[in-house]
Amino acid sequence: MKLLLTFVAVCCFATLSIGQKRMLAPDSVVITEHKATINGKTFPYRATTGTQPVWNENNEIDAALFYTYYERTDVDDNTTRPLLISFNGGPGSASVWMHIAYTGPRILKIDDEGYPIQPYGIKENPFSVLDVADIVFVNPVNTGYSRLIHPEAKKEDYFGVNQDIKYLAEWISTFVTRHNRWTSPKYLIGESYGTTRVSGLALALQNNEWMYLNGIVLVSPTGLGIKREGAVEAGNRLPYFAAAAWYHNKLAPELQNKPLTEMLEEVEEYAINDLIPAIAKGGFLEDSKREEVAEKMAYYSGLSKQAILDNNLDVGTGFFWKELLREEGYTIGRLDSRYKGLDKTAAGTRPDFNSELTSWLHSFTPAINHYFKNYLNYDTDVKYNMFGPVRPWDRSGDQTGENLRQAMAQNPYLHVLTQSGYYDGATTYFNAKYNMWQLDPSGRMKDRLSFKGYESGHMMYLRREDLEKANNDLRAFIKATLPGEGVPAKY
Repeated sequence: MKLLLTFVAVCCFATLSIGQKRMLAPDSVVITEHKATINGKTFPYRATTGTQPVWNENNEIDAALFYTYYERTDVDDNTTRPLLISFNGGPGSASVWMHIAYTGPRILKIDDEGYPIQPYGIKENPFSVLDVADIVFVNPVNTGYSRLIHPEAKKEDYFGVNQDIKYLAEWISTFVTRHNRWTSPKYLIGESYGTTRVSGLALALQNNEWMYLNGIVLVSPTGLGIKREGAVEAGNRLPYFAAAAWYHNKLAPELQNKPLTEMLEEVEEYAINDLIPAIAKGGFLEDSKREEVAEKMAYYSGLSKQAILDNNLDVGTGFFWKELLREEGYTIGRLDSRYKGLDKTAAGTRPDFNSELTSWLHSFTPAINHYFKNYLNYDTDVKYNMFGPVRPWDRSGDQTGENLRQAMAQNPYLHVLTQSGYYDGATTYFNAKYNMWQLDPSGRMKDRLSFKGYESGHMMYLRREDLEKANNDLRAFIKATLPGEGVPAKY
């Protein structure tokens, strides 16, 4: 319940006119007070929405980053209270997804499987981790309400793997200073491309801002610069194929009758021990072995043996999304293969559109615009960019997986949790596991790396059952990675 509205700074909720452009004030705050009931307990919290500048090397304001910061206010001393800093991905995506569907105190109205329902709106999130950690949702340049402001600001200073990490590390340091959170245990959570971002930030914060973290949470992670081309890339797709086929009841009865995770263990073993070595032989694989492998892939994927042979055992995900339900007249979603789509023609090698993303935009866009205006009292004519213009994006020099490994090696407190949905066809759960296996080749830090899987897709939290599970896993991770009093960070 909203109790109080406080305005701090000039033009904090109005737009600032610079020339003829619609632009937010680069430094502004709107504060509202609320109550939440999480896990059956009610407590007060404060929501701070606003902008904080990004300064260039001449100490001029280049950009205004929009953020939303939630603090539990019945805590007498926040010096030991965890701070969770949240990013979504894209690149170019706003922080909207995890903000109003996963960890935030309020979530959008959808059905229990994640599909849009009307009337659109917002409801309480009974599973939010706000009970154990304060949360700030950050929108990088050109996402959400964040914008470049300086007329001579260079886009190439912001739109790239390492550029993004560099300016955000400094921004986080300023935020932590402004809000007096230097002594708090700190966690970064990123989704999709946001996992690239937070993996790189782990080391940048340590080495450039001298800020050490307790945890990194990778939700539906990208490749993190970890190599997997050729046979590994092709073979790693099969467990995801099996999961999606199982969901759509396209597997043999003996597989369909197994629990999903039990069935996937079998497929994973085959992919690692048999499929990847076979694909590695390419055109020199014996004909009899090729037939045998195609038969097994068909058994696990729900595709025909001939379709697999036609693709030389290297079946792309686009083809799979088009082919699995082709006879029924449907495609399946890229980011969440539970979703079905309708194409103009049954012919073709990939779907006409991403059925899951159109569904999500259907429900998220009205919800986030309604939420800021009517719940958080942030009123502006600036467009909220669900996906903002950040192209071209410089992907060169992506060493974020190695950056994360190095940060862990330097910081004995630092732990990593990976969360993935089994039906995610864009950043598959098995590639997420592969990241985890390859992150620390020595194996000496594997006790600080953990994986959790969910029976949903890229945004696994849209399914209500997994919303509860994922938040509980995150809550447990935070609690488990808080060192006991007096326990030093040392090997």
